[in-house]
Amino acid sequence: MSRIAVISHPACRRHHMGDDHPESAARLDVIQDRILASGLDLSLKHISARKAQRDDYLRAHSEQLVSQVEQRIPEQGYADLDGDTHLCPQTMTSVERAVGAGLTAVDEILAGQIDAGFCAVRPPGHHASRDNSAGFCIFNNLAIAVRYAQAQGVERIAILDIDVHHGDGTQSIFADDDKVLLCSLYQNPLYPNPERVQRANLIQSPLPPASDGNALREVVEGQWLPAMVHFAPQLIFVSAGFDAHLEDDMAALKFVEQDYGWFSQRISEFAQHNDILGVISFLEGGYHLSALARGVEHYLRGQLAAYEP
Repeated sequence: MSRIAVISHPACRRHHMGDDHPESAARLDVIQDRILASGLDLSLKHISARKAQRDDYLRAHSEQLVSQVEQRIPEQGYADLDGDTHLCPQTMTSVERAVGAGLTAVDEILAGQIDAGFCAVRPPGHHASRDNSAGFCIFNNLAIAVRYAQAQGVERIAILDIDVHHGDGTQSIFADDDKVLLCSLYQNPLYPNPERVQRANLIQSPLPPASDGNALREVVEGQWLPAMVHFAPQLIFVSAGFDAHLEDDMAALKFVEQDYGWFSQRISEFAQHNDILGVISFLEGGYHLSALARGVEHYLRGQLAAYEP
């Protein structure tokens, strides 16, 4: 039985923000199709995400935000949150499984059932802060799972964010938590145009437009891995955005799918060699559908190569 899992749920397709919105259910469809067409499904464990509860959202978000989202769910059509982020009647059905996937992954790893879990979910999460939804994100799936893992006794956690946009929501939640090491790369300048923050537990790695996979390797090998050796995390979380891909016109970095495979294999090997419990990854961005599907395939193959050579 494979110890690399894809964790998802059909309900994650029910959230809809309009026919022309780039964050659509088609993103999950192409990932699933690619996993099946490539034969990769036979090498993976498939786990259904459990349903998160309201108290889970409150692990990382304020009562004010949770209530605001609940009260704005429309009976029909769409309700606006921030101009880019909309709610539909089925949004919470998707949210509870997107959040629940991370909780499921933590449970599976702590029970020794898997080494790595890829949460193929939507809506994404890393722009959602304690008090605000933003950038296509309702609640911060990863942040909630990190808080859940901490509640289960995991004391030191590393978060790696490889989305082309800075995970400002995640950073705002953990900037003052010295039990969390947050490493993030992102194109600069680009939304949300973050300011550099000086914190011992934050490693910000902005990249100029047109940076390619060599820049990714330099950041990971030169900055992130040495920091993780010093920090000695027990568990690794990844905001796995695929919008830094050369073919994704949301931004202007030049990663290719092999770069995502290299990254996931390198981080998984690091986890193995340093007695880390496992790696939990969350789908964040990635809007060119073919590039997204190829990127996820290579990401999963990288983990398989590391954990199940």
